[in-house]
Amino acid sequence: MPTTEVLLDTVGEPDEESLKATELAEQVPTPPAAIAVLVGDRRYSAEGDTTGDMLVELLSEFGFSVDAVVHVNSNEAEIRKAIETGVVGGVDLVLTVGGTGVGPRDTAPEATKAVIDKNVPGVAQAVRSSGQACGAVDACTSRGVCGVSGSTVVVNLAASRQAIRDGVSTIAPLVQHLIGELNTYSVQA
Repeated sequence: MPTTEVLLDTVGEPDEESLKATELAEQVPTPPAAIAVLVGDRRYSAEGDTTGDMLVELLSEFGFSVDAVVHVNSNEAEIRKAIETGVVGGVDLVLTVGGTGVGPRDTAPEATKAVIDKNVPGVAQAVRSSGQACGAVDACTSRGVCGVSGSTVVVNLAASRQAIRDGVSTIAPLVQHLIGELNTYSVQA
C-alpha cells in the first residue's frame, strides 16, 4: 500500500510537452467510417463467399474504417432499413453492392432514393464510365445511384468482383471529397 501512495504522490501537473502531445493526438483525423450492405437473395448466402472480405480490404486500402458488413435480401424495405441504420449510426459511407440491375428484385436504387436527401449523379456516372472502360458490363449497365442523407454518403455498386474492385477505386476519392464537404459545411440555425 505505501508504494501506491508514493506513486500517486509523485504524479504532478502535466508539463507543457505532455499537453502538446495530447493536443496533437486530438488533432489526428479519424478514418471515415463505412458499412457495406451486400444485397442478394442467394449470392452472399453461400459459405466461402469472400465479397465482404474483399470490400473490407479495398475500403481499408483507401483509408476507410469498415464498421460492418451487412447481408440483406433483395427486398427494398430490407435494403432501405440497412441504409437507414448506417445513416442513423453516423457512418460516413454506406456502400451497397448488388441489386442495381434491371431484374424485378433489383431495388437497391429505389431503396437508396427513398433515403437520400440530395442526389450526386456524377459519382454514379463515374462508376458507370469507369466500369465500361474496364469491361465490367454490370457496372456499365447498373442503375446505381449516389446521394447524401444527412452527413452520410450512400453509393450503389454492381455485384461482380470486377465492378466492385473498379467501383471502390473510382468512388474512394470522390466520396472522401464529399465527406470533407459534409464535415466542413454545416447548417446554421
